[in-house]
Amino acid sequence: MTAPTDLTLHAAADLLGRGELTARALCEALIARRRRVDAALKAFLYTDDDAVLAAAAAADARRRQGQPLSRFDGLPLALKDNLSVVGQPCGCASRILAGYTAAYDATVVARLRAAGLIPAGRTNMDEFAMGSSTENSGIQPTANPWNPGHVPGGSSGGSAAAVAARTALAALGSDTGGSIRQPAGFCGVVGLKPTYGRVSRYGLVAYASSLDQIGPITRDVRDAAILLDLIAGPDARDATSLPDPAGGYETGLAGATVTGLRVGLPQEYFEVEGLSPEVRRTVEAVAERLRELGATVVTVSLPRTRYAVASYYIIATAEASANLARFDSIRYGFRDHAAEAEGLLEMYRRSRAQGFGAEVKRRIILGTYVLSSGYYEAYYRRAQQVRTLIRDDFVQAFQECDVLLAPVAPTPPFRTGQMSSPLEMYLSDIYTISANLAGIPGISLPCGFSASGLPIGVQILGPVLGEGRILRTASVLEQAQGGTRFPEL
Repeated sequence: MTAPTDLTLHAAADLLGRGELTARALCEALIARRRRVDAALKAFLYTDDDAVLAAAAAADARRRQGQPLSRFDGLPLALKDNLSVVGQPCGCASRILAGYTAAYDATVVARLRAAGLIPAGRTNMDEFAMGSSTENSGIQPTANPWNPGHVPGGSSGGSAAAVAARTALAALGSDTGGSIRQPAGFCGVVGLKPTYGRVSRYGLVAYASSLDQIGPITRDVRDAAILLDLIAGPDARDATSLPDPAGGYETGLAGATVTGLRVGLPQEYFEVEGLSPEVRRTVEAVAERLRELGATVVTVSLPRTRYAVASYYIIATAEASANLARFDSIRYGFRDHAAEAEGLLEMYRRSRAQGFGAEVKRRIILGTYVLSSGYYEAYYRRAQQVRTLIRDDFVQAFQECDVLLAPVAPTPPFRTGQMSSPLEMYLSDIYTISANLAGIPGISLPCGFSASGLPIGVQILGPVLGEGRILRTASVLEQAQGGTRFPEL
């Protein structure tokens, strides 16, 4: 029998349903593994094992009584540290929120609880989701389970590392510019960024409100579809939530095929300076595999790709400057009490200077600058106009193809400390940020390994509300490749 820690959500649900496994035994196995391996990985920031085991025992009791909340009742799930869970700390891996406890559940958490899933630990992240490596965490760096000398990606690096290390069956992350897809690619797991508005953001601590989206990080494509079924749909508490009905993603995988599917290769993505030959060969091999499976592969153009990084880092930092202004150290979180006697403004200045990390302060300053009088038109408004053009590029491309196939990152996972400048780190987001600017869905899945044994992911992008299409394509590709491998720990 497969070890409980190695199960997918759907496999664990089947065993629970047949009475061959209990939720408590599953949670005990995951807790034991986490205690054994996470001291080296540092994927988790907070756990409450007693509460998890109590919730698992309650799920087992419901199942014995023939009244499970769903077929997933009793399955544990890790959550990124920017998602609110009532009674738990929600620190966004930042000192500024030290001691803060969430007063309510995020909508996604409430929906998971309604199905019986158990919040089972908070995972590390780049502080306030600002980063691509989890090195910017204000608490601790997280290591890549495939090689601890390399980064797990970011900003949802803790979630991806936990799933890959088999200390979590699955996890939720957030994706503002690739923060689900890139760490999933770096850790050799599946990461899904839904269409903007497909999943409610209520209870997600905002970084850039017009770009943020919550999504699953899982061991296979079917699990990603399952979690999307559970968390997607309209929410009256989120004004940006789409009214369109959601669901049917898991059942839609049955009988999936790519016969006749038009797969687009964006030519500009293969002209990016710094694209690793290993990554290029992996994407080309995936394109050939899809062609063998019955798809048609065509070249398309996304001509405004070269403006994406500049546009993104103006819009995202501007929104971050506005969103993070609420953390004033008055109502909750870290406060420099020694500065209180010097006046309110000095207390603000010193508390925020000490509470925020270097990268967060850099982005707040940049965002404040581009929104300031005399610069708003030159930077922020122009970036929004470019964003519209980037969105138009995707609309045009999807008239010529059904999905797009692209790298997730220019290189395999890089070494911890390798990125010597913020700009170098920002440029590594070139393949993921355009989907956030356009609001379209994307899924990352593992499709190979570098010569040094590190995972390489590819991403499949679809049109707005095209989650079903990219999930079916990814599922066919996953099955053709023979499933997912995991590191030995």
